[in-house]
Amino acid sequence: MSEVQVPNEIRESNEAPELDVDGTHNLEDAFELLATMTQDFASSMDLDETLKKALALVASHLDAEAGSLWLLDLDKEEISCRACVGPNPIVGMTLGMTQGIVGRSVMENTCQSVFDVSKDPAFSPKADDESGMVTRSLLCAPMSFSGRKIGAIELINKKSDGGHFAEKDVHPLQVLASSAALAIANNRMAASLVDAQRVRRELELAAEIQRNLLPPNRPDPFPIQGMNIPARTVSGDFFDILPLDGRFAFCLGDVSGKGINAALLMAKTASLYRCLAKTVPQPGELLRQLNDEICETSTRGMFVTMSAGVYDPDTGIVCLANAGHEPAVCHAEGAFASFDAEAPPLGIVPNGDFPETELDMRGGSLYIFSDGLTEAGDAGGEQLGREGLERLVRDFQGVALAERVSAIVESVSMLDLRDDLTLLAVSDEHALSERSRRT
Repeated sequence: MSEVQVPNEIRESNEAPELDVDGTHNLEDAFELLATMTQDFASSMDLDETLKKALALVASHLDAEAGSLWLLDLDKEEISCRACVGPNPIVGMTLGMTQGIVGRSVMENTCQSVFDVSKDPAFSPKADDESGMVTRSLLCAPMSFSGRKIGAIELINKKSDGGHFAEKDVHPLQVLASSAALAIANNRMAASLVDAQRVRRELELAAEIQRNLLPPNRPDPFPIQGMNIPARTVSGDFFDILPLDGRFAFCLGDVSGKGINAALLMAKTASLYRCLAKTVPQPGELLRQLNDEICETSTRGMFVTMSAGVYDPDTGIVCLANAGHEPAVCHAEGAFASFDAEAPPLGIVPNGDFPETELDMRGGSLYIFSDGLTEAGDAGGEQLGREGLERLVRDFQGVALAERVSAIVESVSMLDLRDDLTLLAVSDEHALSERSRRT
């Protein structure tokens, strides 16, 4: 654990009375008070109430008329009163982070001992104006942890010793301020941990919802197989396979960006596709309707690249439309051919046109993939690329389609994945055998 930093410098304003420096200022009481505060900080679940209780103990121990605890907010460039004790509360009051003696204590990380505040030009009367009290003298100790400024504890108007704080009061306040700083830092870290756990649980739930949006695995000889591996907990990629009275609709999409925004747009697009594909048999028209919907509702310039198609096993023909997605790769009769996008991604240009291409599979296979596959790299930074995909297709050509897709994805996932990895394959091999048998 990082050591709590206790400022050594004491800044004194104007002339103070002769101080008692014999070091015997109820040290046993101070240590007992520190032990009590430490136990309270460790066991309490209510930081505000614990800070107020600790502040009351400190003020009573040093015989102060009132006290306040201030926290620094660097984003707002201000300090605010989080707890106070005394006849006139000022909780919630704010000052500029360089305003007042308490601001000076925080920014300089020094203890401020002021004999007469009326003679210190840094003194801010704002607290007096709001509370109705009259500050004569004050003692202020900064709170910091691991080099980070947290705030300060301020005591005003000592009841004894002629109404002035002495040097013997400084060290106990510094130590107690450091204990409070540690408690506040631990509370913030605990809160951050709780937030992180909550976000992780929410991401895991989102990932589970995404997995449920993907089509179920179907054993061979089913003609279309797909697999998705997120680079993070949630994915911006998706694919779908939908039987349509002897034909099969399919798609693979990749949402721009990362994180929860991409995951939400992925879920929306995947749901829209499944709904539209049941009634819109032409992939170009389907992409047009998807595009208009995404253009109408997408935010922050997000878009979706997508390839969508329909495969007819009776003819071996695939009707394919590509909206800004990676070129599809067809492997038939020992040769490879690619089919580039002929339209921009979904969500960019409303009322767009999405041309269709007919592919005669001739017993071959079609591969559609996200850029996470081709951009996967080895230890030297060299990307797999289209050539690497073609090599993997040849390596696993002799195995059934589901096993082939799994083997290709497993090989790629052993590389350094820079993005979500999704692969969908359409095979006409089994259908070709059936057509040949019928003829």
